[in-house]
Amino acid sequence: MLEAVPMGSSRTIQTRLVLPPDTNHMSTIFGGKVLAYIDEIAAITSMKHAKMQTVTASFDSVDFYSPVRSGEVLELEAIVSSTGRTSMELYIVVHSTNIDTGVKKLTTESFVTMVAVDTNGAPQEVAPVFPETEQEKKLFESGSIRRKIRKEKREMPSKFFTL
Repeated sequence: MLEAVPMGSSRTIQTRLVLPPDTNHMSTIFGGKVLAYIDEIAAITSMKHAKMQTVTASFDSVDFYSPVRSGEVLELEAIVSSTGRTSMELYIVVHSTNIDTGVKKLTTESFVTMVAVDTNGAPQEVAPVFPETEQEKKLFESGSIRRKIRKEKREMPSKFFTL
């Protein structure tokens, strides 16, 4: 088993400017664009933790709280919140800032599962994590509940198998 590392060691922050091509007919960012940003920061954060390539296993949850308009700045922050043998759960939070007013708001929260893989795509063991801050402790301690929900979801037969 690999030695545990602090959750904060993988923390990643990205900043993005929302431009007109990123927006829909309402001049707010496309949800798919935000998902792409979340997937990218999840990959970077999980690779920092695993020290190898990773792949997206699932978007466990994505909650959009407020719209983001063209000209606003997005700040994404990600951390490995818990680990399995080869998988990592990541917590990603997205805030937007209106440069003119300085108002900052929560726009999106997401949990994503990534898996460490070798060059042939075979899953590889990852180091466990441990929390250091109060917020990290809450994320870490609730990780087992989210893992249980993911497992139950995988074992549930799909009702939409045939279209």
